[in-house]
Amino acid sequence: MDLEDTLLMMPGPVPVAPRVLRAMSKPMINHRSAEFAGIYTDCRAILADVFQTKNDIFLLSGSGTAGMEAAVGSVAGSGDKVIAIENGKFGERFKDLAALYAEVVPLEFEWGLPVDLEQVKEKLEEGAKAITLVHNETSAGIMNPAVEIGKLAKKHDALFIMDGVTSLGGDEVKVDEWNVDIAIVGSQKCLAAPPGMAAVSVSEKAFEAMNGIKKRPYYNDLKAYKKSGDKPRPETPYTPAIPLFYALQEALHIVKEEGMEARIKRHRTLSEAVRAAAGAMNIEMFPQLNEYSQYSNTITAMKSPAGVDGEDIKNDMKKRGVIIAGGQERLKSKIFRIGSMGNVTARDVLSTVQQLEIVLSKRGYIGSVGAGTEAASRVIDRL
Repeated sequence: MDLEDTLLMMPGPVPVAPRVLRAMSKPMINHRSAEFAGIYTDCRAILADVFQTKNDIFLLSGSGTAGMEAAVGSVAGSGDKVIAIENGKFGERFKDLAALYAEVVPLEFEWGLPVDLEQVKEKLEEGAKAITLVHNETSAGIMNPAVEIGKLAKKHDALFIMDGVTSLGGDEVKVDEWNVDIAIVGSQKCLAAPPGMAAVSVSEKAFEAMNGIKKRPYYNDLKAYKKSGDKPRPETPYTPAIPLFYALQEALHIVKEEGMEARIKRHRTLSEAVRAAAGAMNIEMFPQLNEYSQYSNTITAMKSPAGVDGEDIKNDMKKRGVIIAGGQERLKSKIFRIGSMGNVTARDVLSTVQQLEIVLSKRGYIGSVGAGTEAASRVIDRL
């Protein structure tokens, strides 16, 4: 497989722009220098617009999972209750992380089914220090109701911790307006930077909740990040991944140049194009929606067609130079997923749909090719 000519259409990592790759080749600098402080400050300023927040923002050398652990581990301790909403693999991960530090109150739904807000309300009425939610559950292709859960958390005085790993930078997220106390994003998703960085926004209420927590994470202690970030020359508490900071800064400049309104429109249009193509090929969406949930605008999860294994579709696409994703764990073979996040273009989506049509034709599921590409093209023409 020629890596130089492979199209990544998975839910991260995503392709990064050549200027981002070049940024990583710059010389090393002192991570306690004014130069590094300038990079850190610049990244935080742009991220504040992406997050739509006035809260503190910190950058961790670690994946989105590191940000998730930093969030729950910094605010919840022994005896604290954390409600963990799960309707996919990453909701399950949030639950497992919270269980390392606090008493977890699981609120589980079948993967791909919508969150029942009445059950959320009932659990919050019983009392909890925090509630966790994966906003955009990529394992199932469903967007969960962050706005409504933020309102319920505020009403019941619970911290709202939101995994925005695959929505921030690609879809609408309003951290302050939605009452999100801690939000997390990963570098390799909609921000289109290399893997290995997480950004976390933290409210004053969340910082107050950290008082008295005796066993916070060591490396991912958000109080330590605040202490270092509040210095006249802002820095990270421990040695950062300097090349990844270079890359993230450049990627964020691309985000700023495009503008969040245009970026959100592009992500939404291209994901709609994938869904239109699927509909034209009689492929069903995997998630089931209610009035408060939506299809993801950065990943499309589809049921494997009758008689076709989702893993076979993924492998066939790989042979044709397009990397898509299959189902995780209990969903393996049952679904396949196409990403449309980061710097993805209309040409990327059309190329992917064309190859998918060929794969499904060879598998005997569709009789001819072209309908999916035409359907996607009609949507893309609106861009």
